[in-house]
Amino acid sequence: MKRLLIFSLLTFTLIASLVANAAQPRMQTSLWQVYQQSLESAKYVDLTHTITPNMPVWEGFAAPKFAPTVNPKTGTPYTYTKDGFEATHYDLPTDQLGTQLDPPAHWNPDYPAIDELPATFAVRPLVVIPIQDRVASDPNYHLTVKDIQDWEAKHGRIPQGSVVFIRSDWSKQWSDPKIANRTKFPGVKLEALKFLHLQRKILFHGHEPLDTDSTPTLEGEAWLLKNGYTQAEGVTNLDQVPETGALVAIGYPKFQGGLGGYARYIAICPANWKYGVSVGEIPESPLQKQRLPLHWDEKLGVRVR
Repeated sequence: MKRLLIFSLLTFTLIASLVANAAQPRMQTSLWQVYQQSLESAKYVDLTHTITPNMPVWEGFAAPKFAPTVNPKTGTPYTYTKDGFEATHYDLPTDQLGTQLDPPAHWNPDYPAIDELPATFAVRPLVVIPIQDRVASDPNYHLTVKDIQDWEAKHGRIPQGSVVFIRSDWSKQWSDPKIANRTKFPGVKLEALKFLHLQRKILFHGHEPLDTDSTPTLEGEAWLLKNGYTQAEGVTNLDQVPETGALVAIGYPKFQGGLGGYARYIAICPANWKYGVSVGEIPESPLQKQRLPLHWDEKLGVRVR
C-alpha cells in the first residue's frame, strides 16, 4: 500500500510538472543572439553592380547622366568650399538600370509595383545554380529543369521561399557597354522557371544578364511578370558565393508606382567562407578616410577619386 501511494504521488508530480511547463510560453531565441552567434562573424559579399554613366543599358533606353546639383536660386553647383557640402543630380532615364528587382507591374498593371512589395522580401535563403561551364561553350545556353535536378541531387531540395540565382559569369564582361545589345546570352528556360515557382515555390530567381531569356517574345520574363512573380536581373559576383548555405539580404528604393528597382543584393555567407568581409574587419563607425578626396571629372561625367 505504501509503495502504491509513493508511485501515485510521483505520477501526480510528473503530470503536474508537464502541465505547468506546457502552460508556460517557450523561451524564444533572441534575434540579437542570432546576430551575435552567426551574422556578426559571417562573410558579406556584394552582388550588385555600381550605377555609372557608361554602364550597359538596353538600346531602347537612354544612358544615365550625372551632374553636380545646382542651387536653383543661383544656377551654380554647391561646393565644399563655398557651401560646406556637395550633392549630385542623377538623370536616370529608366528604372530598368543595372542590378534590378523587377516587380510584376513591369509587365502587368494588375500586380504590385516596386513600392508595394512586402517587407518579407528582406532576407531569404540563397541558392546559386552554376551553368557557367555550359555557357563557356554556348553563350546562348539556358538553365534547364535537369540542371536544377542535378543541383538538388548534389545539395538537396531547394528550400521553399528561397531566392535562386543563376551563375553564368556573363557579368564578368560588364565593363563593355555593348553587351547589353547582344541577342545571344545566358538565360533560363520557361520550363525551368515554372519548375522553380510551381514545384519548389521559390520567392524569385535572378540572373546576370539584363533579360530572362533570349527568345523573340521574352517568354520566360512574360510568364513571370504577367503571373505575379518578381525577378532579379544584372546580379554579379556569383563566383564568390557558395551554392548552398548562404542568405541574401535585399534592398531597393521605394519609388511610388515604380516598375523596376535599383536593387542591392548582399550575400551573407558562412564565417569560414573564403570570400567576403566580416563585421569588425574594416572601420565602420566612423568610416575610414579614403586615400584621395572625391572630385568631379568633367570628362567622365561622374565623381571619382
